[in-house]
Amino acid sequence: MLAVIPARGGSKGIPGKNLHPLAGKPLIQYTIEAALAAKELDDVLLSSDDDDIIACARGLGLSVPYKRPAALAGDTTPMVAAVVDIIQWLKRERQVVPENIVLLQPTSPLRTAADIDAAVELYLERGTTSLMSVHPMTEHPCECVVSGEAGWDWLQAAAPGTACRQAYAQNYFFINGAIYINATRTLVAEQRFITTSTTEMYVMPPTRGIDIDDEFDLDKAAAILGRCRSRDAGAAG
Repeated sequence: MLAVIPARGGSKGIPGKNLHPLAGKPLIQYTIEAALAAKELDDVLLSSDDDDIIACARGLGLSVPYKRPAALAGDTTPMVAAVVDIIQWLKRERQVVPENIVLLQPTSPLRTAADIDAAVELYLERGTTSLMSVHPMTEHPCECVVSGEAGWDWLQAAAPGTACRQAYAQNYFFINGAIYINATRTLVAEQRFITTSTTEMYVMPPTRGIDIDDEFDLDKAAAILGRCRSRDAGAAG
C-alpha cells in the first residue's frame, strides 16, 4: 500500500493553496500527518514540482526522493498521469512496483488516519481493484432544479406522494476526493481512478470530506477544526 500525496505548486483558486495556513498549519500538513499515522500504509511519497512544498514535507518527517516533472504539473494535467509517472519512477529507480496506490489529496485536510485505515481495510475485504471515498449529499438531488431554454425542471424527481427527504427512496453520495485506492496494474492499464461497476465506496461524514477549493471552504474547515478543539479541551477539563 503506497500512499501518494499529490501537491503541485500552482493553484488558481487559492494561490499557493497546498501551503496556505489552516488553523495554524500549512494545508498539506494535515494530510502528511494523517498518512504517517495510518497503520495500513506501507510507504508515503510526495509528488510535487515545488521546492517550498518539498521542503515543508521534509520538515514534517516525510522522505521526498522524487520530484514531479514540470510538464506534469500544469492546470490541465490529469491526476492519473502524475501518479503513473511516480509508479514508473519507482520501477526505474528502485526496481519495485507497489501492488496498490492510495491517493491522498492535500485538499482534504479533515480526512483522518482512521479514515485511511478503514478505507484500506474495506478495499482489501471486498477484494476489489478500486475504491473512492464519498459522503452523503447535503443538498439532495430531489430538492435541486436544472434550468434551460425551456424553463426549469427537477434534477431528480421524487416519487409521487413523497413529502420529506426521509422518504426519498435513493441514497445519494458525493465523491469528495479524500481517498482513492487502486490496484496499480488496473490503474496503469485503464488510466482512471473510478470504474462505475467495480469501484467500492468508503462512506465518511460530510465534515471530514470537505474539499478545499476556495476561501469559503477554508473558513468551513477552520470552523470545524475550532469546534473539535473546543470540544476536546472541554472533555479534558
